[in-house]
Amino acid sequence: MTESLVVNVAWPYANGPRHIGHVAGFGVPSDVFARFQRMRGRNVLMVSGTDEHGTPLLVQADKENVSVRELADRYNRQIVEDLAGLGLSYDMFTRTTTRNHYAVTQELFKGLYDNGYMIKETMQGAISPSTGRTLPDRYIEGECPICHADGARGDQCDNCGNQLDPIDLINPVSKINGETPEFVETEHFLLDLPALADVLTEWLHTREDWRPNTLKFSLNLIKDMRPRAMTRDIDWGIPIPIEGWAENDAKKLYVWFDAVIGYLSSSIEWAYRSGNPDAWKDYWQNPETRHYYFMGKDNITFHSQIWPAELLGYAGRGSKGGELHKYGELNLPTEIVSSEFLTMSGSKFSSSKGVVIYVKDFLKEFGPDALRYFIAVAGPENNDTDFTWDEFVRRINNELANGWGNLVNRTVSMANKNFGEVPVPATLTEADTKILTLAEETLATAAEYLEASKFKAAITAAMHVVGETNAYIADQEPWKLAKDETQRERLATVLWTALQVVSDCNVMLTPFLPHTAQKVHETLGRTGVWAAKPQIHEVQDDMPVDLTGTNLPEEGHSYPIITGDYDAQQATWARVDVVPGTKLEKPKPLIAKLDPELGVTGPEWAPVIPRDEA
Repeated sequence: MTESLVVNVAWPYANGPRHIGHVAGFGVPSDVFARFQRMRGRNVLMVSGTDEHGTPLLVQADKENVSVRELADRYNRQIVEDLAGLGLSYDMFTRTTTRNHYAVTQELFKGLYDNGYMIKETMQGAISPSTGRTLPDRYIEGECPICHADGARGDQCDNCGNQLDPIDLINPVSKINGETPEFVETEHFLLDLPALADVLTEWLHTREDWRPNTLKFSLNLIKDMRPRAMTRDIDWGIPIPIEGWAENDAKKLYVWFDAVIGYLSSSIEWAYRSGNPDAWKDYWQNPETRHYYFMGKDNITFHSQIWPAELLGYAGRGSKGGELHKYGELNLPTEIVSSEFLTMSGSKFSSSKGVVIYVKDFLKEFGPDALRYFIAVAGPENNDTDFTWDEFVRRINNELANGWGNLVNRTVSMANKNFGEVPVPATLTEADTKILTLAEETLATAAEYLEASKFKAAITAAMHVVGETNAYIADQEPWKLAKDETQRERLATVLWTALQVVSDCNVMLTPFLPHTAQKVHETLGRTGVWAAKPQIHEVQDDMPVDLTGTNLPEEGHSYPIITGDYDAQQATWARVDVVPGTKLEKPKPLIAKLDPELGVTGPEWAPVIPRDEA
């Protein structure tokens, strides 16, 4: 039976365009993994969407003097265009302001409530003195009361990993405007994490193959497990589906409660739009299906603690027991693949601080695969990584253009010039066999790396074969063989060998460089779709659902989704034989080299700032 897996990708906030730091954390790694798994013949469901609730959208809408819905619509569309342009192969990229998402979120809340894991409590809530608006935990910073590190947030301290509440902070201030927040009594529903602590701890101890930093951080969270508020004093969000609360337009579900539920709701929407409304069940109710979650390190707590706790409580698996509900018992995360931060000149990317390179600007000037390559080979997989234009230019010119692009161009050019087709090889020498064996063995090695989400190791291994093949061509000197008619068989053998290894390298590089891989496929004289591209479709918010509360999404609202027909592509993770007699044309330049001056100055839209001015 074909294996199935879900690639759950962090939901980008729709309060502005995305920068390359965002896609380095959630975008490119998840797509590399999904494309690889499809090439292995597995059933892959890759889902996400724009996160459109919470205070940050209200704040940005105020700044732009537009309605929150107008703001969300605009940035949802911009983000869809950016992510599709980058080639991220979502099966369903949607949004959290759909009627379907509201209904799924309310169902999970009701299930948790009915099972006893949502408890009412009067607590101290933070509000802005100037606006009277609730301040989200993450928008309040101060000194950690435990380790005394500066910059601790109102939900956790990244330095010591402890869960916090805003009122715990020493000298708290609002990140929005620098005000000291006021704390007032307010009643909310809290997720009873202590009642789920034992089963959550037991489950975490089975996650031995997670990245060490992720597992250590997650286990540390268990040490100070407290109930956590899942509702907010805010008028923008999903209504609370409980009698006496649903009609209160001043209280809504916490944005992080509903955002993680988006993985399930987007799967349900995918099933509906694919014509088989029950198709999501094989991905969420089948215990054999694996679930992978991709995000930046600052979102680990919501995926290794809050989301699993929601799933466990919904299934009645905590200390209070409980019943199964509409969606049954749902799969827990198999692995959480978190990345570190991509920085620029030592600073975390931040739109508000002007330290930013937007995806749309990058794609317009350099195309998608240059960014995908840089993130894969030099991105923040295990450590914070500093992006510099100098490093970007060096990587693209020396490795991608001079290495991979040059190998494809010179090999196909010589074969076309001397034979016009893939030549027929004669007896292979030790040198031929050695490079062919290296390529075949690296196919297996790179697959092991990719299965373990070690993307940098996988692309490094593939690029090693590229380098060795360039060295093989230099040693064999086919340009000299071409001048000697008695060496024609040897020339044919060298070029056939090189073409076969080019084909092998293209297989290994396809998950990383799908747009370039399609060009190489065609350059080798092949036809059809090798690496499928995502597609943007316009849809109507028309799924039949049951909703509770006020200010619900209007039926029939139009919005774009990302989807694609990835089953039709030819890409497979195996050696694809180059067939003698296949016609070859003179190749077009594959990868454009960048002006070295760019590494010094940067482009006009993101110039290099001297460190003494940064």
